[in-house]
Amino acid sequence: MSTAGSNAKAGRVFLIGAGPGDPDLLTVKALRLIQGAALVVYDRLVSQEIMELIPPAAERVYAGKALGNHHLVQDEINDLLLRLARSGRDVVRLKGGDPFVFGRGSEEALHLARHHIAFEVVPGISAAAGCSTYAGIPLTHRGLATGVRFVTGHLRDDRSLDLDWTKLADPDVTLAVYMGLQALPEIAAQLMAAGLSADTPAAAVESGTTPRQRRVVGTLATLLDLTRDAGLQAPTLLIIGKVVGLADELDWFGKHA
Repeated sequence: MSTAGSNAKAGRVFLIGAGPGDPDLLTVKALRLIQGAALVVYDRLVSQEIMELIPPAAERVYAGKALGNHHLVQDEINDLLLRLARSGRDVVRLKGGDPFVFGRGSEEALHLARHHIAFEVVPGISAAAGCSTYAGIPLTHRGLATGVRFVTGHLRDDRSLDLDWTKLADPDVTLAVYMGLQALPEIAAQLMAAGLSADTPAAAVESGTTPRQRRVVGTLATLLDLTRDAGLQAPTLLIIGKVVGLADELDWFGKHA
């Protein structure tokens, strides 16, 4: 726990990774803190199944963000956590996936640290790890993928992506794209323009690890049409690479679009 220079009268903030959705994937520590919480600040990506673990008497504060619809912007969330902790209350901050993987947990932790508020970070299973496994797709596999890259497909204000497509178009590395569904047309086009084969296996996993999971599997060239035909919605993880070719053989969860 970060305590250096902390205010003894202030509460603590627990930045907890809630994982991709299945409550059975919570860490023991995360479950203990959630079940003992009196005040919870939670994100949109925390599943309903996990929300049901919060004590009924606990105060709940929604701080979710969706594309074009931010209930609170990040600076406001940072200040909210600071204000609540300064009031002397312990805060359980629930974030989907892992707080330090495209979760802005580090931004919140830095804000707390710079204002001398004690905090702890509880890792969670990342969306890439959880959703790929529940979709029957290993992120690495001998002879197919020597590594994996995690990138965000979140569009900038000018509707473009700030990514190094040449580096990403590596046939020996699996590409896991967070928040990439809306940007899929550009992602596919840019990767193919950078030299990645149109026949590269590719998949999209919606609401992975939950009873609502849906999965479509195709190629880099066909994935866009498949996701549109299936009507996939956010949150959806994109997985691109030769390992996707194992999806049918390793399918154990079995809920597809």
